[in-house]
Amino acid sequence: MNLTLKIWRQKNREAKGAMESYPVKDVSPDMSFLEMLDILNEQLQSAKQEPVAFDHDCREGICGMCSLVINGLPHGPDAATTTCQLHRRKFKEGDVITIEPWRAQPFPVIRDLVTDRSAFDRIQARGGFVSIGTGHAPDANAIPIPKFHADLSMDAAQCIGCGACVAACKNASAMLFVGAKVAQYAHLPQGQPERNRRVLAMMDQHDKEGFGACTNYQECEAACPKEISVRVIAEMNRDFLKATLLGTEL
Repeated sequence: MNLTLKIWRQKNREAKGAMESYPVKDVSPDMSFLEMLDILNEQLQSAKQEPVAFDHDCREGICGMCSLVINGLPHGPDAATTTCQLHRRKFKEGDVITIEPWRAQPFPVIRDLVTDRSAFDRIQARGGFVSIGTGHAPDANAIPIPKFHADLSMDAAQCIGCGACVAACKNASAMLFVGAKVAQYAHLPQGQPERNRRVLAMMDQHDKEGFGACTNYQECEAACPKEISVRVIAEMNRDFLKATLLGTEL
C-alpha cells in the first residue's frame, strides 16, 4: 500500500508550523498507524532528516498518549479506537492522510505532533481524588454498592484523559473529561465527603486553564475512544449547581 502523509511540522512552541508531505511505500494494511510513523521516521533518519515527533507509550489503547488528529478526526476514522489501535486497512491505496496535533489553546504544541496536556493533570490535582483513609483494598462485597451505581462509576472511570474530547469540540471544552472524573466518585460512598468541593474545584481549574464552555455539541462523545457518555456532563452540572446553591467553599 502506497500513501502520502501530510504532517504538521513545528520545531517548538514559538516557531511557526507548516504542513509537509511525505510518501510512504509498501506499507502493510495490517500495520498500525504508529508503526507506519515509525517506518517514516526510519526513512527520515536514514536520509539525515529530522524525524517526526509524536506521543506514544503503551500502544495498547490504554494510556491515551497517541493524540493525533487524522483527516480532521481525533484518533482517526475508526470509532471507539485510539490512534495506536488504528490500522492501515482503514485507508485505501493512494490516499492522502492529513495528520495534525490536538488543536486547543490549553494544549500548546511542544514539537510537531506533541502537545502539552498538563492542564488535565492540574484539573485532576484539584479534586480527582479522595482524601479520606480507605485502608487496604476491601473484600468485593464489604461495601454494598448497587450494581447500577457501580456500573456508572466504572463507565466514567474508563476515561484515559487523552484529550480527544477537547480536540473534537468547537469550543475546546474539557467538560467530558471533567465530568468523567467527577462522576466516577459521585456514585461511590468514598467520594461523598468532598463531593461538593470536588466539582467546584475541578470546574474552577477547567476555566482557569482556558477550556471553553459546553454547548451540547456532543462531538466529544463521538470522538471519545472509550465512548464516555455526555451523561457525565449532565451529572456534573447538577452537582455544580447543588454545590453552588449550598455555598460550598473551595
